[in-house]
Amino acid sequence: MKICLIGAGRIGAVHAIAIAGEATTTLHSVVDLHPEAAEQLAKKYNAIALNLDQAFNNNEIDAFIIASSTATHADLIERCARAGKPVFCEKPIDLSLDRALSCAKVVKESGIVCMIGFNRRFDPHMVSLKNKVDANLIGSVQSLIINSHDPEPPSMEYIASSGGLFYDMMIHDFDMACWILKDTPSNIYVAATATNDDIASYGDVDTASVILTMKNGAIATIINGRQAAFGYDQRIEVFGQKGMLQVQNALEDNVVLSNANGINQAKAKYFFLERYEKAYHNELVHFMKSVQTGAKPSVDISDGVLALKIAEAAKQSFESGNPVNL
Repeated sequence: MKICLIGAGRIGAVHAIAIAGEATTTLHSVVDLHPEAAEQLAKKYNAIALNLDQAFNNNEIDAFIIASSTATHADLIERCARAGKPVFCEKPIDLSLDRALSCAKVVKESGIVCMIGFNRRFDPHMVSLKNKVDANLIGSVQSLIINSHDPEPPSMEYIASSGGLFYDMMIHDFDMACWILKDTPSNIYVAATATNDDIASYGDVDTASVILTMKNGAIATIINGRQAAFGYDQRIEVFGQKGMLQVQNALEDNVVLSNANGINQAKAKYFFLERYEKAYHNELVHFMKSVQTGAKPSVDISDGVLALKIAEAAKQSFESGNPVNL
């Protein structure tokens, strides 16, 4: 499968690694607003650098991966739909729910395969937890707690255009809550603050706790932060009537040293590439299979719309200080 990658930045480079690591895919071409960035990434993988018009007029390309800035996502998805090309797009679809809904309508009418990049669904540890919840190993779920902290704040350039923590970071956790519980929230309440003055100057927050009341009665608590001194913090706990399931942080190694000085173990993996490298590969394989079979991917544009709807409600709750009904 010959893939055109749109976006040669940090997440684009991650997808390029995944494409190169799969024997049945080839990075055909790279498109970026900055031609030199496209050329540099393309050269690394023996691909070619194209502009957008060249890419959409190239009949050799089988599918597109969109890893460009959020503001471009909806327009590029629609362009793929008009061209009849399968597309994988990073989250979020857009920062506007109305725009995302109109984009989803175009995708539905076109019939193309359109997958949204909620990569954590494809992490082996998260999949194992999900399967055990589905197998009723802990009975009816009463509560879900998701902890997610980045090792350090992003650049202020990123903060300026990301839409804020609820849209660029916690949106993953909104999707995880709905996926694990096979449910959607009826109510959301947010408490959040900015401990970093630079982040606060952009009207964003760096620390947030969210409570989701799910329609089936479970309570989901999501805790996010933009800085964890010990590395990438990714923990999940699901509590049910018959027990509890947990995914702990993935460490650099599993060796534990116990001696007279205490008990020591390795640090958590540093960031998302190290922690979710396997997940990015697995989601690419899933996308390929969907393209080849024409089957609907397990995470499609409707899931992107749902996560965005929750993010929008989270922002409303934060700004008003009140719970918001969905």
